[in-house]
Amino acid sequence: MSEFFFFLTAILAIGGAIGVITLRNPFFNVLALVCHLIALAGLFLLLRAEFVAFAQVIVYAGAVMVLYVFVVAYVGGQDEPLHAWDGPGQKGIAALFGGLLFVELCIAILGTGLKAVSGHGAPYEAGFGSPDQIGELLLTRFLFAFEAASVLLLIAAVGAVVLARRRGGIHEGEQRLSFTDFIRPIGTGTMHEGVQGTTGTPAHEPGRDESAPSKPERVGIGAAPDEGVRP
Repeated sequence: MSEFFFFLTAILAIGGAIGVITLRNPFFNVLALVCHLIALAGLFLLLRAEFVAFAQVIVYAGAVMVLYVFVVAYVGGQDEPLHAWDGPGQKGIAALFGGLLFVELCIAILGTGLKAVSGHGAPYEAGFGSPDQIGELLLTRFLFAFEAASVLLLIAAVGAVVLARRRGGIHEGEQRLSFTDFIRPIGTGTMHEGVQGTTGTPAHEPGRDESAPSKPERVGIGAAPDEGVRP
């Protein structure tokens, strides 16, 4: 049963990761990332790391994904042209970072820690992965890294607030889109078109000449269609 669960979560994790980098709709990218994170939580359960698995679902698949959804809704998810960087030494810098990544992967794969794992798994102590043991390690051995991560998250939150205040809401010529407009394209009866109809802004109709003057709106009870408004 554990082998089936391992292959199931592994396939979901790989498929979700591929979906994140291949799908063009930002909303579907977020859903693929949620699928990937939940599959990783299942792998953590197989490693008897229950606390890490629950934290993976609550923090990453929950709170962080909500933040991503708000960012996608705020930015708009519009397709923008990518501009290539033609700076000096571009290929050299890319080769340098690629080489460093290759060396890091070799060290991780050929490390002595992986050689100690047998076919039955490495032995673990009682209480391994429990909240008590993880909390003790975070507040004693890894206290500096824990506090540095909290400061980094605080800086990210303050930066998001500063960017939102600097933008000043919606500029002239922009329109506030509904979250459902990122799922279905405009022209298929989205909520964005319904909002336009309620606010008095006529939606674009196929074959309609936008430059032609519109007829005055009929006001009053019993007025003829072509009479308009009488003084």
